[in-house]
Amino acid sequence: MFDFTFHNPTKIIFGRNKEQEIGVELNAAGIKKVLFVHGRESIKRSGLYDRVTSSLRAEGITFHELAGVSPNPRLSHVAQGIALVRERPVDAVLAVGGGSVLDEAKAIAVGSRTDQNLWGFFLGKAEISAALPVYTVLTLAATGSEMNGNCVITNKETCQKYSISSPRIYPRVSILNPELTFSVPPDHTAYGAVDVITHVLEGYFTKQPSTRLQDRLVESIIKSVITTTGSILAVPTDYQARAEFMWAATLALNGLTPAGIGEYNFPSHMIEHALSALYDIPHGAGLAIVLPAWMKWYSRSRPEQFDRFARVLFNGKTGAEGIAALEDWFVTIKVPTRLGDVDIPAEAIGKIAENAAGLAGIWGMGDEYPASTIAEILEPAI
Repeated sequence: MFDFTFHNPTKIIFGRNKEQEIGVELNAAGIKKVLFVHGRESIKRSGLYDRVTSSLRAEGITFHELAGVSPNPRLSHVAQGIALVRERPVDAVLAVGGGSVLDEAKAIAVGSRTDQNLWGFFLGKAEISAALPVYTVLTLAATGSEMNGNCVITNKETCQKYSISSPRIYPRVSILNPELTFSVPPDHTAYGAVDVITHVLEGYFTKQPSTRLQDRLVESIIKSVITTTGSILAVPTDYQARAEFMWAATLALNGLTPAGIGEYNFPSHMIEHALSALYDIPHGAGLAIVLPAWMKWYSRSRPEQFDRFARVLFNGKTGAEGIAALEDWFVTIKVPTRLGDVDIPAEAIGKIAENAAGLAGIWGMGDEYPASTIAEILEPAI
């Protein structure tokens, strides 16, 4: 184990009907007015909108709404939220939805507390010094945004999908009711599974050696995701499977699994952000294409870890067998594994690589991942 500091300030409230407690939590924190951020119409059709707003009204909490958050949330829509907060000041931002809604709420929380250009924070040109408190009710398990200080936003004008990270944007309280994920369609359930697995595999493969406890945590999460995904796809209303999947998704990116593993990085996410920035595909779909391709390229650098992955997770003997087994599982859950599966032509690899190299520079990975290397990584994904 290497030296580390682990601190996670988010309070998790987990279980059936817990969304009805959001008003009490906000009131207890002295919050009287919120910006209520959500997606399109799904939370109204499900009745969740009424339950949340009733909880707010019961505690005397007023709210302004920002609806219409899209997958791969847009900087332009974030700007609308910031303008709304400046026109009608609030005490906190309440996000009700999946990872995209939570990420947009975090960006609004930062942008409404600064006079600087918000995109400058995403470009690494400014440090976050303040943010409105963020509270969340989660409806889709995947990104882990409910218990971390990260957010990812797409700037469509520049075709950049970049992120910020700060302790100031950890949610104060996140409510996780697995029943709210019953209506998540099979494709997005599968995309979520890929996202969760990629979150833990990034550090698992790029970390420093000899951190066996963390290896076992990662392997346990992956096994749970694979098992529960099968159960959920067979019976979407399987509460126990949804609950285990939901908590696994949170644990995958709340800082627990990389604690003590030394330096590591997120190359598959870095490359995928270029795909979804340029082609607006679902994040999990892009990861299903990028992750196996990156693993095939990187496995020669850490053969022993890839052999362990194959042995522990798929009863294989070699890293190549493990990669093939993971890719086969992606096929069984019906996610794309090639660029052509999402109508991205092979000749686009150069454009994708150049885009990804820009983010690699910001993330301090530019020397290891120039555009030429990224293009090489993507070749098996044709």
